Amino acid sequence: MNFTGHSGWLAGYIIALVVVLVVVALVVPILLLAHKIGGQARSINAGLEGAERNTAALTNLKTTIASANAIVAGLNRGRKKLGG
Repeated sequence: MNFTGHSGWLAGYIIALVVVLVVVALVVPILLLAHKIGGQARSINAGLEGAERNTAALTNLKTTIASANAIVAGLNRGRKKLGG
């Protein structure tokens, strides 16, 4: 085979192959890192959902505080009426 007339094509193919290999070498670690981050995100989301369940009762805290304040105010009025 005579490659003398095709040396430009051969150089182009070699350069293209090197570029493809460099791109693959750069993209694969990024994809692996993205996969790892995705796994951590699922774990974080599960933790946040658990925290949401565990703190759901706090939504009624304002009602509880208002009721407690009303009770304390009533007790204070009763004590004042009794001379205390």
